[in-house]
Amino acid sequence: MADTAPGAAPSIDAGDHAMLRAVPVPITGTLTYKARKGNFMADVVKDSNGNVLKDGDSVTLIKDLKVKGTSVTLKRGTMVRNIRLTDDAEEIECNAEKVKGLVLKTAFLKKA
Repeated sequence: MADTAPGAAPSIDAGDHAMLRAVPVPITGTLTYKARKGNFMADVVKDSNGNVLKDGDSVTLIKDLKVKGTSVTLKRGTMVRNIRLTDDAEEIECNAEKVKGLVLKTAFLKKA
């Protein structure tokens, strides 16, 4: 390696390949791959009882939920049909009778 100023990145000669492998690289984040189809491993979405949910399932609410931004409260026992899974394993998208385009936490649902 050639001499460099303090704090500057060192230049690497062709013969320094062994040193390249020994230099620790800081990890700034983690990569996660999520896929709902294909050969990749998908996140498993489960309801509050541990049952596996998939697109198109029907679920029932296990407690009253106030919908933010509206005066609507979804009552316990309300059935929601034709759910859609999201990228987050703890959330689903659905349409209820009173509110369209809901995102619900799976902790408040059970498979019907």
